[in-house]
Amino acid sequence: MIVFDLKCPQGHGFEGWFADSDAFATQREGGQIPCPYCGDAKVERALSVPRIQAKGNRSEHAGIARKLAGLQAEMLKESTWVGDDFARQARAMADGDTPQTTIHGQATLGQAKELHEEGIKVMPLPFPVVPPEQQN
Repeated sequence: MIVFDLKCPQGHGFEGWFADSDAFATQREGGQIPCPYCGDAKVERALSVPRIQAKGNRSEHAGIARKLAGLQAEMLKESTWVGDDFARQARAMADGDTPQTTIHGQATLGQAKELHEEGIKVMPLPFPVVPPEQQN
């Protein structure tokens, strides 16, 4: 597969995925690539930056991930695991029913959205957390 950056005469930009350059040319000539914004099928390839992952970047990315994992581990040392009770305890702290403290646990996407809509600040952790009862 090859990804091309495309644009229509109105200047709308979008991506197209093709088996190869010939497939793009054939579909373009047949008017089979409409702009998803306005429907114009007179699309052209836009100037784009090559999407090449240099081999040297892998170790750099791994190093960044290790540092981020280490920061998360340090942060969690000062936090209390509350498991599935996260949403309830976060609300209780926000309502002043329990003292403010740093907690971490599990919440569904729906629960996290509800907390956000209620003005309760929560954030997902970048790496999964093993509950204390499952640790070796």
